[in-house]
Amino acid sequence: MSTSCFDREDETFIVLVNDEEQYSIWPHWKAVPSGWRAVDGVKGDKKTVLEYVEKAWTDMRPLTLRKWMDAQAAEAAQPLAANHSAVAAQ
Repeated sequence: MSTSCFDREDETFIVLVNDEEQYSIWPHWKAVPSGWRAVDGVKGDKKTVLEYVEKAWTDMRPLTLRKWMDAQAAEAAQPLAANHSAVAAQ
């Protein structure tokens, strides 16, 4: 049975991140796939890089979804803020 390089505890990995701020680990010797970039200074055994990812990737939602949700929340708050200002002015 063949073992994947991702299953090896003695492999050296790097951490990748894409434009959506999603993270992955990757064998250091493999070419970085299109759409991903290596995180500077993060390289080590599987445990080390997974610990980095766990600390860095605290919100699993893609960046575009987070921005959209923030915009929706800001839009929803605008009428409340305007209404609150009108009541305070009375």
